[in-house]
Amino acid sequence: MKAEKTTGALFIAGAIGVLVPYIVLSITFEYPMVLRQETGEILTKFHAGGASLIWTWWAFAVLGLPLLVAYERIGQKLENAVPFVRWATTFGKIGLIAQMIGLLRWVFVVPVLAQMYVQAPDDATRAAAKVVFQAFHQFGGVLLGEHVGQLFTITWTVLLSLAFDRLRMFPKWVIWLGYGSSAIYLMAQAELFATVIPGFPVWELAGLIGSTLWLVWLVVVGIRVLRGN
Repeated sequence: MKAEKTTGALFIAGAIGVLVPYIVLSITFEYPMVLRQETGEILTKFHAGGASLIWTWWAFAVLGLPLLVAYERIGQKLENAVPFVRWATTFGKIGLIAQMIGLLRWVFVVPVLAQMYVQAPDDATRAAAKVVFQAFHQFGGVLLGEHVGQLFTITWTVLLSLAFDRLRMFPKWVIWLGYGSSAIYLMAQAELFATVIPGFPVWELAGLIGSTLWLVWLVVVGIRVLRGN
């Protein structure tokens, strides 16, 4: 019982650890809409945010780490009864680590480029800063954090929901909240393809709604595990 309470608490702590800096960034940095703005505008806004913005990004990247332990603990509990949970745990960990690495570019790469852009002595330097930012943004953000990270996270969520359903651990609405949040979250992948395929159809709110519902699902799962289902 004590072990289950710890697992539940880790789910809740990880979800809140992600949600709080997410809200702060949405208020102070127009996140996530800022990600698709013009490069010079992004770099200028980032530089204006100063050290507090850098620390907020760092918190966004690392405060979700309790979920790594929660994934492992819930996986160990279920894998004997539902063997595919072993794969789910691996997918979940990869997803979290990929997203963390992608987010940390805002801590250790973007500040240098933002300073270079704002304080550039000439147009050539500003243009170089923009090109380097775009490359890191597309690789570390779009490819690694948003595509690989989110796809693996969605896969983990669907597989865990399926395991919960097979074992009748939670009410149906909890299971379908996992499936539903995953489906909406998956629609956000369209925005990533739109960065390289002009005119690709996009539902702009999919990322916000999907990720929010996913965090709600994590908290619900955490509460129910904490209470012993």
